[in-house]
Amino acid sequence: MRFGVVILPDARWQEAEPRWRRAEALGFDHAWTYDHLAWRTLHDAPWFGAVPTLTAAAIVTSRIRLGPLVASANFRHPVPFAKELMTLDDVSGGRLTVGIGAGGEGWDATMLGGAAWSAVERGERFGEFVALTDQLLRQPSTTFDGRYYRAHEARSIPGCIQQPRAPFVIAATGRRGMEVAAAHAQAWVTTGDRSSTGPIGAAAGALMVRDMVERLHRTCERVGRDPSTIDVMVLTGPQLSPCFESPASFRDAVARYEAVGVSDFVVHWPRPDGPFAESVARFEAAVGAGVGAY
Repeated sequence: MRFGVVILPDARWQEAEPRWRRAEALGFDHAWTYDHLAWRTLHDAPWFGAVPTLTAAAIVTSRIRLGPLVASANFRHPVPFAKELMTLDDVSGGRLTVGIGAGGEGWDATMLGGAAWSAVERGERFGEFVALTDQLLRQPSTTFDGRYYRAHEARSIPGCIQQPRAPFVIAATGRRGMEVAAAHAQAWVTTGDRSSTGPIGAAAGALMVRDMVERLHRTCERVGRDPSTIDVMVLTGPQLSPCFESPASFRDAVARYEAVGVSDFVVHWPRPDGPFAESVARFEAAVGAGVGAY
């Protein structure tokens, strides 16, 4: 089992920098931040850009892998985004992992002044977005003529340090999204079944994720991919409880998810209030016991 932590981009760098350093010192394998223009109940609170935050984090760390979890296709075009990713992979010395999601309704869908896309259009755009980003990071020049995205001799020189490109983690729940993951991702990430309300404990959560993993594996088989070649990441917090009640409860949760095929277990850095509110002391006691045991 590998462990990750999401550090929201909700604080000035003077306050945020120690969190990224501490995440590495605690032994986390990867650290992430959200990629939004504004986010839910924090839309009128401080919120910084994902790629600059990750670039700064790359400079003050040396081992931990870094990435957006997940980058949103709602407000990005693959050509400039790929250039930013290539640069981030270079600055980090090849520690970038690219999380990508289809985006959704809300602030990201409307802040650029257009109408929100339908679910069908969002899914179609997602497939093109991932396919074009994949090509841009693999080759020095890309021409692409899709329904929603186009590129003409777009340059990506010198390319990623990681070859043939930085790995992708794809967020998906439905059939089409899982097909995108099976085609392009090194790992698939889930927050659980969105039709359920949280927080969901480890016993029920692991069973839920087990069913989703089985759907992912059937998708891989349908498109001709060996299911064992795609990792499974669980992002706790939005729906699935991270079980910080005690070190023992955290270890139990990790064991339950590992038993159903999860390779990466991700938690959120604690906030003093609102989303992901938790004491730093209890957080460190729980994850220290879990991370240190693997």
